[in-house]
Amino acid sequence: MSLLRVLLAIFFPPLSVIGYGCGSIIIVFLLTLCGWVPGIIGALVILNNTK
Repeated sequence: MSLLRVLLAIFFPPLSVIGYGCGSIIIVFLLTLCGWVPGIIGALVILNNTK
């Protein structure tokens, strides 16, 4: 997880998970529509996943 991705997750969460597939982008986008904080948390969880 790079610093640039973390900053993108804070300011524009869907853009930070763009390399993790379409499903991740949609999930984070929907969470961001529900609220800014859930979008950030969802993006950071996806970015922190080490699979």
